[in-house]
Parts: sequence; C-alpha cells; structure tokens
Amino acid sequence: MPRLSTSLVLLSLLLGFLLLGRAELTAAGPRRDFAGLYNAQRRLQLDTRREADSLHFYLLFPDGSVLQRQYPLRVAAWSGYDARRPLWQDTVRHLSRRIRPVGAAAWVEFSLPAATLTPGQVLSLTCGPVDEADSGAGAWLTITPERLGRTFLLTDSVGDPLLRRAVRVGAQVRVDSYGPELPVLARLYSTAGFSAALPPMTDLATQPAAPRTLGLVDSLFFRAGQELRLRRPGLYALRVGANLRPLPLLVEDNEFPELKTADDLIQPLIYLTTSAERKKLYNAPNPKQAVDAFWLAVANNNQTMARQLIRTYYGRVAEANQLFSAHKAGWRTDRGLLYIVLGPPEAVYRTATEERWVYRDTGRGNATYTFRPKPSTFAPEHYELVRRPEYELLWYAAVEQWRKGLTAPTGR
Repeated sequence: MPRLSTSLVLLSLLLGFLLLGRAELTAAGPRRDFAGLYNAQRRLQLDTRREADSLHFYLLFPDGSVLQRQYPLRVAAWSGYDARRPLWQDTVRHLSRRIRPVGAAAWVEFSLPAATLTPGQVLSLTCGPVDEADSGAGAWLTITPERLGRTFLLTDSVGDPLLRRAVRVGAQVRVDSYGPELPVLARLYSTAGFSAALPPMTDLATQPAAPRTLGLVDSLFFRAGQELRLRRPGLYALRVGANLRPLPLLVEDNEFPELKTADDLIQPLIYLTTSAERKKLYNAPNPKQAVDAFWLAVANNNQTMARQLIRTYYGRVAEANQLFSAHKAGWRTDRGLLYIVLGPPEAVYRTATEERWVYRDTGRGNATYTFRPKPSTFAPEHYELVRRPEYELLWYAAVEQWRKGLTAPTGR
C-alpha cells in the first residue's frame, strides 16, 4: 500500500509538472491579434517629427466619426508587441480641440515628451472601448533612434503628412523640417531589378542572387520647404541635412495603387499563370481585352462571376500596394503575395523577431506563415517570408481555386 501511494504521488507530481508546462506554454503564446493592421480601409495611419524636446504625432483616422463617440485617445508604451502589460499609459488631453476633419476622415495631432520614449519601446494608439487599448487594434509604432531624432517629414501638395512611401509620377511633395530649412539630396534609382515574390515553397538557395546595388539614374538638389515634382518613376532616396538614413519614396507610373493599363493587369497574374500564358496576353492584339477573356474563361463564360473575380483579385493588388509598398510595389512583396492569393490573414501575431499570419479552414486545415523582419536602407519595415516545402500543397490548392473561378477566402 505505501508503494502504491508513493507511485500515485509521483504520478500526480508528474502530471502537475506537465500541466504547469502546458499552462506556461499557453500563457507564453501570442494573444494580441494584429490582423486589423492589414485592413486597408480601416487602419489608422501615422507619422512623427521631433520638435525640440517633444515627439509630435500626426494621426489620420479614415473614419472620422470614431472620434465623435466620446472615447478618449489612449496612448500606451509596451516593451514589445507581445508584452502583457504596458510600461505606462495615458490619454490625449483636449482631444476635441485637436481634431481636423477632412471629408469622412479626420486628423489628430499631439505631442509626447521625448524623454518618456526609449528606443525599442512599442507605442499603441487607440480610440475606442477600454479593451481595444490592450488589443492589436489601432495604430502601433516601434520607437527607434532614427524616429526620435528625425526633425522632418514628407508632406503632400496641400501640406498634410504624406503617410505613405509610394506616389504617382507627377506628384508634388515637400520635406517639412522643424527648425532650419535643411538641404536635401534626392537620388533616383531604377527599380527594374525588383521582381515579384516567389511562391512560399521555393528553395531560395536554388535562386540566383539578387543584385546588391541599384542603378543610379539621377541626382537632384533642393531645400526643405521647396516643392519637388516627381516627374520620373523609380525609387527616390531623400537625404536631408546631415542625416545618414535617407527617406525612401517609390514613384510609380499610371494610376498607382490602382491598376488601369494592360501591363498593370497582366503583371500580377504571375501568381496564377504560367510564363507562356502571360506571354500570350502581352502579345495579343488588344492585351486588355485578352485579360478580360482570360478571366471570362476562368469563370466558365459566366460574366457575373468573371467581374467578381476581377474585382476581388485586382482589389487585393491595389490594397497590397497601399499596405506594403516600400522599395517596390506592394503586390511584389512577400506579404503582398499571400494577401493577394490567400486574402487578408484571419489572425496576425507579432513579436520583435517575427510576424505570423494565420489562415483557418483552408480545406487542408489551418495554415500559419511566418515572416521575419529584414530591414534595409530603402525598406525599414520590410518582412521576408520563411519559405518551406510543406507549403506546396496549400499553395497549389489556393491557386487552383482561382483557376476554377472560386475566390479564395477573404479573411476577416
């Protein structure tokens, strides 16, 4: 009997350790969902500029009515994206006085003492119920030494912060500097070498190495506050004053981020078609009509379905351009690849070292894709997909849905 009791005690202890370990793993797992950051119509956009001993924030709400619901604008600092408790939190005083409506949208400006911000911290900004302040909703911003020291920002032709890193040819921009009007050197580089993202199961070791340098096309000199009209497409690097890190700005032809020309419509089909099919589209007497015929054939001559497929596919391409454009158009990036073919992720979990996109009920179970940050001079927020051979069946199944006229799940 004593032996049995001892065995039961040992078994209980073992089970207890196992359960404790499981609980710790569960507790350590991600709980904050950042999928809302990839809703192109609802996401908050922001930029900052150092002004004396403060960091000034420019925040754009696409739906300005959110600010009329009497919720405070909450700001919280976290040690990381997966932190459980904020380091500090506060609300923006006199919010109603800081709102500037622009159509359905609204701007909010406020400042924080720079001394309260430390590189490596992550700020969240939310305007809604209390539980949103602890979720992945709202805007999130990593504090870096560059951001704390940058005394300028890009503005559009009417003086509003640009809030994006891609514009159309002919756009007018300014470097708005706090303090002296600094000299600006703009270098224009060719983007011809930037290709579309490779499928998620590709073995990158078998691929040719990407060029290490970009071809310099031109250099322009002007001063902060002076209007710059961007007349040529390419990647501009704006070096302001003595700052070592330039501001990147992608300039695209046509109706970017929308797609209008035949080339615009054919190029993103690289994710669904063979090279022979695309060559046939390019060489058609009327390439735009050929694209329509391609989608009509996919829809089995159902015009309503073909229109829906076109709206969905190219709508996602345009949204990917809004969300992910940096050194190249957003549809060409790894995140743009999944966003277009699989749809917006149903859940997104972030840490300092990775971002995971979750798709549920794919027909082959749940699928998780991992991205890791790979910042560069021209793309400080660039993420690269961790490619794995086991994605092959999932990928071909998703492509087959499109080729059969079945739109992939949209996510939430």
